[in-house]
Order: sequence, then structure tokens, then C-alpha cells
Amino acid sequence: MATLSAPIDHVIGDVTGLAIPAHTDALRGDGVAFLTRAFQAFGAMSADNRVDAITQWEDCPGGSTGAKLFLRVEYAREEPGLPQELFVKFSRDFHDERRDRQRGEMEGEARFAAISRLPGFPIEAPAACFADFDHASGTGLIVTERVQFGEGTIEPHRRKCLDHLHTPEPLPYYRATVTALARLAGAHKGGKLAPDIAERFPWDPVAGTADRMAGDAVWLSALLDHCHAFAASAPQLLPPELRSEEFHARMRRDALRIHALEEPIQRYLTGNPDLIALCHWNAHIDNCWFHRDADGALHCGLIDWGRVGQLTFGSVFWGGISAAHHDIWDHHLDELLTLFAQEYHHNGGPAITVDELTQHVTLHIALMGVSRVLDFPEIVLFRLPEAVNASGPRDPIFATSDPARNCLHVYISFLKFWHERDFGAALDRLEVQA
Repeated sequence: MATLSAPIDHVIGDVTGLAIPAHTDALRGDGVAFLTRAFQAFGAMSADNRVDAITQWEDCPGGSTGAKLFLRVEYAREEPGLPQELFVKFSRDFHDERRDRQRGEMEGEARFAAISRLPGFPIEAPAACFADFDHASGTGLIVTERVQFGEGTIEPHRRKCLDHLHTPEPLPYYRATVTALARLAGAHKGGKLAPDIAERFPWDPVAGTADRMAGDAVWLSALLDHCHAFAASAPQLLPPELRSEEFHARMRRDALRIHALEEPIQRYLTGNPDLIALCHWNAHIDNCWFHRDADGALHCGLIDWGRVGQLTFGSVFWGGISAAHHDIWDHHLDELLTLFAQEYHHNGGPAITVDELTQHVTLHIALMGVSRVLDFPEIVLFRLPEAVNASGPRDPIFATSDPARNCLHVYISFLKFWHERDFGAALDRLEVQA
């Protein structure tokens, strides 16, 4: 791992003007005094209250950016909505240059933490106690309540790509997730959030949609060759229909056409403001928590709002269900698209048809898949070379590498969608409409 040469201890937050600790040691040195100032400046705690003590300090493993902590604090007096169990997230990792490059993801997340405190906010998010960010250095800090997975009415945490282990019936969980995403998008388009929401979350037509292609047609042909070789060398990892010569010929034909039409597809995806709204970028099931109300209805809250912003609905769907149980992709995608369109309109968004949403999501997945997911077989073999000897996608060997397991699962989901949906017809329709 590369180590950065000059760690920053503190920065001045762009919004609060406070000196923000940039890493765990700096926060430990500032302790209760900083938390008191921060919570008061953010409006989470009254001016005549204070943090008296930090009674638990625990590293939180995982994540792709800066360090994370679990804290337990005591206050001079309790206040409604002021949690004692806290989650702390830093944007920086001064010990790993690769992770530190993603520090900018927190900027939108800090803005989102502020608006999530607004009265009547349409979905559940962890109660925010403090959030601020220094744009110049990419250094920021967020403190929220800690979601108590597995306690009280909150169900245990679910890891992505492992739905088959968590629940015999995954559909209700994805219905709850899609409902939450649609409600937030609808509230944004219906003017129910902050009046300056467009200034806080400006539309970025590059960050808000499918990734750009990384190379030319020769690059893509080589990538397709690798996918074909992966299917030949480890056929047990793919369903039979996804490793046939007929399907691989169709993959090559469609993929090269998608590459040639990249710019028209991008213009289409970013051209309809009715299909763009503030939303969660990565609402996989591991970034959700679930609980049931007194009537037994399932509800979803969302955590980890990195890269939150205005997104195309293709980005929202791909980010929310690309790691879902394959049963969702095989049997319930149309139902979830219909649910999204209904909830979006019901909560303030414009009326959109399921047909136009389906076309949009199909073209997003086609472009995103070709530009990014076709790389996943190479990642699987790099992370877990012995995967070629696995008995199948659920072989215990995949428990040793989350990246390999997750990439294989998403790759299969993408190919299954490609097999069942007609990318060629979606491209024909795009060219007719252009």
C-alpha cells in the first residue's frame, strides 16, 4: 500500500467554519470538546448542552474510503433525537493512496446529511449529528446515529449478493428499497425538499449516469474474448444459456453496436429531466436497514450516502438491484419498475410510463454493463484464481473473497438480463427516436 507523505490533522469546514479532525487520532485528541462544538454548530444539540464523555471507541471495519468508528457518548442531559450510539466516518485514508483517491465522494454525502434533518424528510436515514467537508483538500467528517442492526425492531444486517442466505423471500426487501428510492426522487421533483436543492446537488451529466467506455472497438473485442474464455475455462460458474456459442455471438454483436452508439445512448439517458432526480447511488441491500411496523409492514432505511446526487433512474436501479437475488432479475424486475413509477408520481414526481422507464433502464444497463461489468471475469480471477476449480457460484471458496463473489454474482445478473431482454430492439428504438 502506498502511504501519503503529509497527513492533514485538521481542516476548516466549508459550511460550519469549524476545525474538523481529519483522522481518528485527531478526533481522539479533540474528544468531547470537538463533538460538543460540532453538534451545536450543526443544530443537533442545544447550545446549553454538551458531550460529557466518550465511553466507547471502536474501529468499524470495511468500506472503500476513510476510517470509520463506533462511539458511545454521554451528554450533560438527554435530548429527543440526540443519539448516544454514534457512527463516525472520515473521507480520508492517509495510509492507502488508492482508497484516499475516493475522498471526494463525501462532499455530497455531507450536504445530504444536512437536508436529512429537515422536517418531513420523506425517507429514513440515520439521524445526522454533524457533517462538513473541505472541498479544497477533499477532507471531511460525518457523525450520525449508529443503526443498531439486529436489535429491537431492526433486522440483522444483510450482506450483498447473499440474499439466498438471509431470507427465503427476497422480493419484499427490494420492494421496500425501491419504494424508498422512488419517494426520495419524487419529493425532489415535487419541490418537497430544500428550496435550494438544485444548488446543493447540481446535475452532473457525467457523474450522474453510466460510465464512459474505457477504450475503442479493439479494446472491447479483447474484453469480449476474455469473457468467452472465462465461460470456456470455468463453465460451472455460469448458467448453461450464458455460456453458449449462440449467446456469445449475440453478446459480441450487441456490444460492438452499443460501443458505436455510446454518444446517442448517453444523450438519451441524460436528456429527459423527468428521469433524473436526487437519489442514492448504491442502494444495495448492505446499505439498507429494515424494520417492521406494528402492522407487520416492512420499511427500509438507507445508509452510506457517498456520491449521492442527481442521478438518472437507470443509475438508481442498477445501483439498487444489481446485486439482488437472481430471482428478482428473473421474475420481478417489471413489477419493481412499475412500483417505482407509481411511487415516484405519488410522491410528487411527474407521471412517467413504465414503458419509458423500462427503455431507460435497459439502455443504462446495456451501456453500463459493456463499459464496466465485462471487466468482472478478470477481477474474479485476479482476486480468486482458484475460482476456476469451484463447483459453482455458491462454492464455499467464494467466502474467502467478497470482491470475487460479488463480481461473479453481478456479472451473472447482467448476462441474465442481456439474455432475456433484447438490447438490439432497444437500440433500434433509440435510433428511430433520434
